[in-house]
Amino acid sequence: VQLQASGGGLVQDGGSLRLSCAASGRTFSMYTMGWFRQAPGKEREFVSAANWNGGSIYYADSVKGRFTISRDDAKNTVYLQMNSLKPEDTAVYYCAAVRRYSGNYYDQNVFDYWGQGTLVTVSS
Repeated sequence: VQLQASGGGLVQDGGSLRLSCAASGRTFSMYTMGWFRQAPGKEREFVSAANWNGGSIYYADSVKGRFTISRDDAKNTVYLQMNSLKPEDTAVYYCAAVRRYSGNYYDQNVFDYWGQGTLVTVSS
C-alpha cells in the first residue's frame, strides 16, 4: 500500500490543522492506521492510531483531548484533526499502516508502510 500525507503548514499557537493520509489499494479497511511525528533533533514518536478491527483508537498522552484521529474506509483516507496546537507540536508528521494488526501501536516498528511526511509548524 502507498500512503500520501498532506495538510501540514504553518499555524499560530492555539490554531488548528487537519492532516490527511490517502492510501492506495482496495483493502484499506484491513489496515491499522497510525500517525507518528518527528520533531527536529528528536526521535520519531507515536501520536495516534485507529485499529482496523472494531475501530479502537489510541492517543499519546501529549495529544489527548486536542487531536482526533478518524478514518473513512470508503475514501481510503485517515485524518488527524489537530486543535489547540502548541509550539511543541512542531514536527514532521507521518502516517503509517500495518495490515490486520492489533497490539502495541506505540511501536513504530510494527508498521510496514509509511507516508512521506508533512511538516507542521506552530509559531508562538
